[in-house]
Amino acid sequence: MTLIGFDEDIYYKSCPDSVCVFDWRYGSPKMKYVLSRSEILKNMILVEIALMDALVEVGLAPPEAAVKIREAAKKITPEEVAEREKKTGHEVIALIELLAEKGGDEVARWIHYGATSNDIIDTAWALTLREALIIIESKLAKVIEALATKAEETVDIVMVGRTHGQHALPITLGFKLANYVYELARSHERLCDAMKRAIRAKIGGAVGTMAAWGIKGLRIREIVCQHLGLEPHLITTQVAPRDGFAELASVLAILASQLDRFATEVRELARPEIMEMWEDRTGTLGSSAMPHKANPVTAERISGLARVARSLVLAFYENIVLWHERDLSNSSAERVIIPHLLLTIDQMLDDTWELISRLRFSPERMYENLMMSRGAIMAEALMNLLIRELGMKRSEAYRIAKELAEKAARTGKPLYEVAAEDPRIGKYFGLTRLYEELDPRRYLGPIKYLVQQAVYYADKAVETCGDEDEQP
Repeated sequence: MTLIGFDEDIYYKSCPDSVCVFDWRYGSPKMKYVLSRSEILKNMILVEIALMDALVEVGLAPPEAAVKIREAAKKITPEEVAEREKKTGHEVIALIELLAEKGGDEVARWIHYGATSNDIIDTAWALTLREALIIIESKLAKVIEALATKAEETVDIVMVGRTHGQHALPITLGFKLANYVYELARSHERLCDAMKRAIRAKIGGAVGTMAAWGIKGLRIREIVCQHLGLEPHLITTQVAPRDGFAELASVLAILASQLDRFATEVRELARPEIMEMWEDRTGTLGSSAMPHKANPVTAERISGLARVARSLVLAFYENIVLWHERDLSNSSAERVIIPHLLLTIDQMLDDTWELISRLRFSPERMYENLMMSRGAIMAEALMNLLIRELGMKRSEAYRIAKELAEKAARTGKPLYEVAAEDPRIGKYFGLTRLYEELDPRRYLGPIKYLVQQAVYYADKAVETCGDEDEQP
């Protein structure tokens, strides 16, 4: 996405010293630009201009008003609006007054006619969200694609599958990564679906009845939405329903939790006693006191920011509960939680992309860990062999398999040898047969197909969202 008028170098040079960590540490320059005061003000002005165009088209305002408001808009600055707001105590009134003063008599007469503040604020939020979520959707699609590529590349690398933190059954690295591909693709679907309900114009006047516009109200709403490239809320109070924002926040918090799960996976597998997968930190410094350490700082930052994302969701839920046709309790909260949630997710996606790019793994260490239990990880395969070919009851086969797995761990002998030495089994199966039956590399099921299915699902999810939800 190209942002017209955006210069990253100029942005950083002009960014003032700030107490907010998002101003100087987290969030991409593009996302900060979209959420900047100047861009939000620009979107508010675009709504006022679209409304004036609609008033002209339905025959209420003269064509001159549409020309003059555009000229006036070029002379407005965020600083000027902020200064005027100190006097008015109201951001939208400050903007209206300045447009009226700079636009002349016809603008002063017809500016904001029939509208209420949240026609401007909520519709401007829709424009801002559209730009911000295009960035997030694009970054999420990039992360999914990168993980899918790695899943396909590593589909044959066998490793330990763990449940409860314990060795469970063999899997492959590709299978592990494909599960994240599938989960993130589902978040992509949720995001695209939630965008349809969150990114909508609110054009209805005071309490939402369009009373000031009379029979022309529906046509005015239609024109404004056409000019802005938005779908309208079909019915509202004085404000847009906040369930759309809450749904979007929930979707983003789910995404944050999925990214957190992946980051936690990397952190766990990077422990020196496991060391199967890690973030390459070559050329960077770890501990300030312990030079040997290569801390998983990117993964840890993802996990930390996920806690911020999840914590913000409650405020979005609280904002659904407004008095009657509206109150103002949502406004101050949204000025904090909307940009901060978007910046949090933006940073997490950038970090996840970096983490994937620097991801390293050791097939040798994975196999070494796989054989740590001396084949006990294949106890299920032994149990099923006894049931399938010797006709044992499951409870008996389970007991024998458990007994022999414990013996393998105790004696240090591979499970297939211990099984071959046991008279209950050895007289039916030779050492070679048991070696083959209890080889972890042969106990993976249709794992390649499952990985292919996950990748295909993700491809379709990303492709479908792009087709259905492309914004003008």
